Amino acid sequence: EVFAEKGYAASSTSEIAQRAGVAEGTIFRHYKTKKDLLLSIVTPAMIKVIAPFVLREFGDVLKKDYASYDQFLRELIENRIEFLDKNKRLFKIVVQELPFHPDLQEQVQHVVLARVMERFGKVIAKFQAEGKMLPLPSTTVIRLSASAVMGYVLARAFYGTREGANWDDELEREATISFIMRGLAP
Repeated sequence: EVFAEKGYAASSTSEIAQRAGVAEGTIFRHYKTKKDLLLSIVTPAMIKVIAPFVLREFGDVLKKDYASYDQFLRELIENRIEFLDKNKRLFKIVVQELPFHPDLQEQVQHVVLARVMERFGKVIAKFQAEGKMLPLPSTTVIRLSASAVMGYVLARAFYGTREGANWDDELEREATISFIMRGLAP
C-alpha cells in the first residue's frame, strides 16, 4: 500500500513498518534493503499473480478465431480494461518501479512478454496470410497495436472515468481501433 501510494523512492521503511504493525528492525531482519522488500513483493506477484492471470486472460482472447483484426482489438480492449480495473494497485507499483529495476524488467520480459508476443504473433500471422494486414514483422504490429490500445485504456482509466471528464468512451474506443486499422491496412 505504501509503495502504491507514494512510489518506491518516497516510501520509508519506518512508515512501512508502522503500517505493518512491526518494528522497523523487523523489516531489516527479513530484507537487507528497501529494494529487497519491493522485489519480494513485486517479483512473486509478477510470477504468481500477474503472469498467469495476464497469460490466462490473454489466452482467452488469443485463442479465439476472429473474422477481422478490429474484432480482435475490441475484445482485447475490453479484456485490458477489466484487467486494469481489477489490478490498479499492483499495476501502479509495477509501472512506477519498472524503469528503475533491471531485475524486474527481466521478469516482465521473460515471464509475461515472451509468452504474450508468441500468442499475439499467431493472430497477426493469420490476418497477414489472408492479406488483411500489412506484412510487417509481428513485433512491429504488436508494438503499434499495444501502444494505441494501452494509450486508450490508461487514458480511460486515469482520466476518462473521472467525474466531470469530457470523455466519450465509445468515440475514443472506435477512434483508437480505426487508427490502428488504417495504419495496418494493406
